[in-house]
Amino acid sequence: MVTRSLVTGGAGFIGSNLALELEKLGHHVVIADNFHSADKKNLKDFQGRLISWDVSESIEVQERFDVIFHQAAITDPRHPDDEETLKKNVEGFKRIIKLAERDGAKIVYASTAGLYGNGPVPMREAQKKDLLTVYGKSKLQMDEMAEPLFSQRHIVGLRYFNVFGPREAHKGRPASMIYHLYHQMKLGNRPRIFNWGEQVRDFIYVKDVVTANLKALEAPSGVYNVATGVGTSFNELIKILNEVLGTQLDPDYFPMPYDPKTYQSNTQGDTTLAETKLGFKSQWGLKEAIQDYFKWLQIND
Repeated sequence: MVTRSLVTGGAGFIGSNLALELEKLGHHVVIADNFHSADKKNLKDFQGRLISWDVSESIEVQERFDVIFHQAAITDPRHPDDEETLKKNVEGFKRIIKLAERDGAKIVYASTAGLYGNGPVPMREAQKKDLLTVYGKSKLQMDEMAEPLFSQRHIVGLRYFNVFGPREAHKGRPASMIYHLYHQMKLGNRPRIFNWGEQVRDFIYVKDVVTANLKALEAPSGVYNVATGVGTSFNELIKILNEVLGTQLDPDYFPMPYDPKTYQSNTQGDTTLAETKLGFKSQWGLKEAIQDYFKWLQIND
């Protein structure tokens, strides 16, 4: 079914990949973004309507939508203004809910694995939350706002794990470690990782994340992990990067600069609910995804 879709944060990393795929599939797509942490270059192939709009401050669209993919947020867990992070993310979601109510639209929104903190792995949707940052707190508040609506309307939250892939360069420091390590290693520099490379991440390719968003259109309302279910240590990641790049660079270890109380040392998602309810299972293995991404970077970087 062709939809009239609004993608908030559509000039950002995940939003731009999603908007371009929706358009490719024949959907009518409108992008809303305030461009505070986005890049219009991400949309050089986009043919639809683009509006400058901060969703946390107002509702400024008259057009009606069938579905709202809400990606807009302050996504940097170390954003210096906690109050701004909380306000922008929570108020923005409130307005998106109102807009969806106006149109009878479905909502698919971005949550985060960050709200699991250093809880037990594999991380399950219902487990006790461990909030290390205000970013995680803001996303948990969004999930709590959505929950009472599950029985009333179509609303799906996607808890993204460690996403990487094309169109993330504008993020700068918060871009994926895979992006940063690629740039170090292609220059022949040793890849810098925290002591002693034993931290673990559930790396998921952005193309898989786009697929999860599309699956959410037909899934039951709820909140689901978007993960591979595979944890990869930083040391293991360096081995894979060396294989893909044809290099033999040893890690350059350095002390982790963050307060351990705010640092998530291990992410690995339980994918049971996503597979059974969302109908989503990641299709990209880590090495294959990195190979695909690096081909893209060689052309577009």
